[in-house]
Amino acid sequence: MIRIEGLTKRFGDRTVLDRIDLDIAPGERIVVIGPSGTGKSTLLRCLSFLDRPDGGRIALAGLTVDAERATRAEILALRRRTAFVFQNYALFANKTARENITEGLVVVKRQSRAAANARADAILAEIGLADRGDAWPAALSGGQQQRVGIGRAMALDAELMLVDEPTSALDPEWVGEVLDLLRRVAVRRQTMLIVSHEMQFAREIADRVLFMDGGRIVEQGPPEAIFETPSDPRLQAFLRRVG
Repeated sequence: MIRIEGLTKRFGDRTVLDRIDLDIAPGERIVVIGPSGTGKSTLLRCLSFLDRPDGGRIALAGLTVDAERATRAEILALRRRTAFVFQNYALFANKTARENITEGLVVVKRQSRAAANARADAILAEIGLADRGDAWPAALSGGQQQRVGIGRAMALDAELMLVDEPTSALDPEWVGEVLDLLRRVAVRRQTMLIVSHEMQFAREIADRVLFMDGGRIVEQGPPEAIFETPSDPRLQAFLRRVG
């Protein structure tokens, strides 16, 4: 069980995350929806300490990290237990597709270069890029770059995969292939917390959908409850706008 208690983040006088409490079961796939600027991406970034929370605790895989007292060693240990898929790919421009996948395996997982290359080649085949391992990111389409980003996260076998708006930077023609790959990852019961504006995707993939507004989780439940019988007026209004 992954437990998040009282997670808080402020930027200046603005509270972006307001004492978030959330439990995530092993293998559970959660999709976070809500208006822009309501703290969805910040939630993911705080869970991996890409943005340091101002308060709260995160517990997973035998590790508990207190935001106010977290040491560098604890933060690194937390990051070793999570994998992040960025909305803007965040590939190393000076590394090939294969090297982008092996970097975490060698640096974080301490695998040998040979073992990391073998794992990367298997991942590249799985994501449909077996023939593009030596390609530089600049030579890949947006959809291919995002697939490499997802492959990089897959390779880490993390306790929690954090996926931040994976299609927001893509041209419409590449959206389908990225969502299809995430569906295949989800079938494995990889524990996932996904921020997405793709409502149909959320319906299909999620065990639970969270609706955030004003830095808080306003309503949550199975997809059929969230999309068919929403109870909070803010969620009802949001679904009318995006529907």
